[in-house]
Amino acid sequence: MAKPVTLVTFVLPTSLRRWVNDQNEVRVFAVAASDHGIPTLGGALDTLRRTHPSLEERLRDEYGHLRRHITLFVCGANVSRLGGLDCALPPGAEVYVLPALA
Repeated sequence: MAKPVTLVTFVLPTSLRRWVNDQNEVRVFAVAASDHGIPTLGGALDTLRRTHPSLEERLRDEYGHLRRHITLFVCGANVSRLGGLDCALPPGAEVYVLPALA
């Protein structure tokens, strides 16, 4: 049996686009951890690490946690209220990346 997979679009602010050739969006696949699991934000970021490592290291620290100055929104909700990296991603999910304002 195959692990569930969903396509995820990361929508990026101008300040992070330099790490992905000035693209405003990056698409990756989020793969569930098991055959019966669901694709999560953490899984999407793991794929992003392999495809765009320079961008991913600006979103997560060396321990794999979201950086304090980064806020992510999935389907209009802050991921901190949806389970953080364990947040379930629906098919075609859009993840909006917002850096903190100084």
